[in-house]
Amino acid sequence: MAQQPRDYYEALGVGRGASADEIQQAYRKLARHYHPDVNKEPAAEERFKELNEAYSVLSDPKTRARYDRYGPAFRQVPEDYDERVAAGAGAGRGAGRGAGRGAGGRQGGGPRVRVAQDFGEGFGGFQDAGVDFEDLFGSMFGAGGARGPVRGADQEAELPLTVEEAHRGGRRGVTLGGGDGERTYQVNIPRGVVDGQRIRLAGEGGRGSQDAPAGDLFLRVRITPHSRFRLDGRDIHVTLPVTPWEAALGATVPVTTPEGTAKVAVPAGSSSGRRLRLRGEGMPHPGGTPGDLYAELRITVPPEPTPREREAFEQLAAASDFDPRRP
Repeated sequence: MAQQPRDYYEALGVGRGASADEIQQAYRKLARHYHPDVNKEPAAEERFKELNEAYSVLSDPKTRARYDRYGPAFRQVPEDYDERVAAGAGAGRGAGRGAGRGAGGRQGGGPRVRVAQDFGEGFGGFQDAGVDFEDLFGSMFGAGGARGPVRGADQEAELPLTVEEAHRGGRRGVTLGGGDGERTYQVNIPRGVVDGQRIRLAGEGGRGSQDAPAGDLFLRVRITPHSRFRLDGRDIHVTLPVTPWEAALGATVPVTTPEGTAKVAVPAGSSSGRRLRLRGEGMPHPGGTPGDLYAELRITVPPEPTPREREAFEQLAAASDFDPRRP
């Protein structure tokens, strides 16, 4: 069975209500990152193609509207289908088809096929597109239109993680739902999982009919805001406070990382805003290149200098002719 393509909104990292400008901005940012001339990771080219396809659909209002209504099947639905239904052609065709099939045929007033939008909001995101796919593609359920076993629907829920949890990964219990419907799952969280990534729990989705297999449950990772760390893709940014003398004279100081503490060398003559790069200390990337950690210096002075500190600062002020405001 062919793998269903990823939702175009998910591919661009935007919500389904995103504006045209938001879609364009998201595409430009990701396209710059994954362009094959810039990104040499093995999967970058395929990701770049995916972004182009998603943007080509969502940037066109008419095509986007069809995608929103019909989902991944929008290319197979004739462009004039809605007009034909509105004009009554669908009703007449349905009646004729039912009569022509005899007793075993599906009557024109029978149920319509519901398009499973497994990328929808929350659990069991279905959208009744009003599309008679049996009419468009032929019988989907065998001779005579008899519907056999149907696999359960895929479901989705959010999985909040801290930066530290996403960084180290590991096995943990996840409780979803509430009241009598509450269930706990033991989930293997991949090391270095990023925001928006989905973790699949096979067979934990909706129940199938007539002994058909259950659908899957997808946990969509959401990295929660952190007081210290800021994520940009797989790179981690952190503010590193330093004293005036450490910045002026240079020093080796500790910096907090998701795994604990690392040492970083502050070059002499550093100013606030200077970024120090710790290669490979960002989010891990199984099978790929990990991100980096960037420590941004922020010079911090004693809030209440002691008499000796004040005297030292006064001596420095008298001895130095440095003027940071001088052009």
